[in-house]
Amino acid sequence: MTARTLSAVAGGLLVVALLTSCAAPGEPVQTPPATSAAPKPASSAEPVSTPTPTTPDAAISCESMISAGTVEALTAAGWTAKPKEFVVGDVELTEGLLCFWADYSVGSDHGQLYGWSKITEDDASRAQSALLAGGWRREDGPEGTYFTEDPQYSMGTDDDGYGMTYLFGDGWVKLADTKQGLVLIEWAG
Repeated sequence: MTARTLSAVAGGLLVVALLTSCAAPGEPVQTPPATSAAPKPASSAEPVSTPTPTTPDAAISCESMISAGTVEALTAAGWTAKPKEFVVGDVELTEGLLCFWADYSVGSDHGQLYGWSKITEDDASRAQSALLAGGWRREDGPEGTYFTEDPQYSMGTDDDGYGMTYLFGDGWVKLADTKQGLVLIEWAG
């Protein structure tokens, strides 16, 4: 099992542990008292307000882009993130962020890569053409269009054999060092 897979598993286990720790142990299950009829809601002449969608308060960061459990697992392992230039072919993605997580206290090329950016339709087309010209493999899915590097040249692959993978959606693009790693990117812009 690779360190990448271990980190993903550790992040998932941490989330499960946090969720189960919220349950109160040993409390008896309470059943509601029997009633003859359910109470009827009071009518009101007041209109019901519809909540207005809000935009995220914080700007995208290496820590806000991926799940909190993943950040906790990576930092617990002594890893930190460094932003990198996010370029696909000749398309520079300036409305997002690319982060390389690693233990920078030791000399190693081992780490994890996560990126997210807004992208115009024209830039997405140019970027995808550059990836195809570079030998990347295209695969359409319900989430969007995937471009994965040839596994023969990959530094590492996930359990399904996918190495570094881009996912192009409607107005955005994600990047992770494996296709499975894309699920850890939660930023929606």
